Amino acid sequence: MNKSGNRRVYAISFGHFIHDIYTSFLSPTLPLLIEKLQINYTLAALLTVAQRFPSLFNAPAGLLADKISFRYAVIAAPTVSGILMSLLGVAPSYIIVLMMLFGVGISAVIFHIPTPVMIKKAVPERIGFGMSMYMLGGELARTLGPLIILAAISLWGFENTYRLIPLAVATSFLLWLKLKDFSVHRKKEERKKLVSVKSVLKKYKTFFLMITGFMLFISFMKASMSVFLPTFITAKGDSLWLGGINLAVYQFAGAIGTFLSGTISDKLGRRTVLLIAGFSNPILMLIFVYFQNTFFSYFFLALLGLTLVSSGSVLLAMVQDIPSDRPAFMNGIYMTINFFVSSLGALLIGYIGDSMGLENTFYLAAFLAVIAIPFLMKLPKGKLL
Repeated sequence: MNKSGNRRVYAISFGHFIHDIYTSFLSPTLPLLIEKLQINYTLAALLTVAQRFPSLFNAPAGLLADKISFRYAVIAAPTVSGILMSLLGVAPSYIIVLMMLFGVGISAVIFHIPTPVMIKKAVPERIGFGMSMYMLGGELARTLGPLIILAAISLWGFENTYRLIPLAVATSFLLWLKLKDFSVHRKKEERKKLVSVKSVLKKYKTFFLMITGFMLFISFMKASMSVFLPTFITAKGDSLWLGGINLAVYQFAGAIGTFLSGTISDKLGRRTVLLIAGFSNPILMLIFVYFQNTFFSYFFLALLGLTLVSSGSVLLAMVQDIPSDRPAFMNGIYMTINFFVSSLGALLIGYIGDSMGLENTFYLAAFLAVIAIPFLMKLPKGKLL
């Protein structure tokens, strides 16, 4: 067993965990920002788009990461994101909040583009396991992040959550200790032998089109749950804490699904695991909304998190399965697709929520997710060549 590789996987996954704790602060604090800034659901959704907008540059960043070392930028990313997200409560205007979230988005791109490639290099024979650990860090962050920020607000007030910054700085120091001598960029002579970007895109265009279709039609469900779930709960008259608890249940189940799905997909196949999730998602969403505010709702909310969130680690493993000498670029394409579909999903859910209410919007998102299934059927059963 590659012990040094495992240690790097754990360090990167922990860094992912802490980094994404901070980036998960937006959704649970959205009701407070809506009230403070006096904005509607559409403008609230635009905050999410601002945070994700730098992902538009994922593919160019991936090309750059294949050529130069990003490890020091990766090390600094938790500190940058931690500072900006911990200061949301003191932002004086909507424009300032947009700018802060845009900065967080840049930091997130710098962190997320090279780290999956680092995982692949650390454990090349167990990519599914490595991606599961990596994604587990992110999903656990989105489980605990809402509870951490709500606890901080309860203790200190929204304006004083800057007290959370030291954890981010400590995490960057830990990453420096573990990654200062670890890099995946290629030497100059190796870069001359790289396959052209055009040939890579031509060879795998069908694969990327199919995962784009799948991700697009489940993006409405994902936006409903990850962005607007606390707002949906509080709009019904329940507390901000109950909204945060619902989000934590969803994300914790998603963390479990993320950890299991990548490892299971190493044995059963990526496509099989995605199909199981694809058929389950719409049914579970409909049942959750119908039974909202009952004991049954938490059970189906957990099942929904288990299946809906789990697709991320499987898709990431599929992308890293591609036998390309441009792994960071391939990851960049995937992340760019993810930006477009997730941003479109969030904006449309916000706009439709303003027009017909969030409950009806959640039902509509479930029906749209059915359209994602045919795209999965077109994915290859085995690994891409």
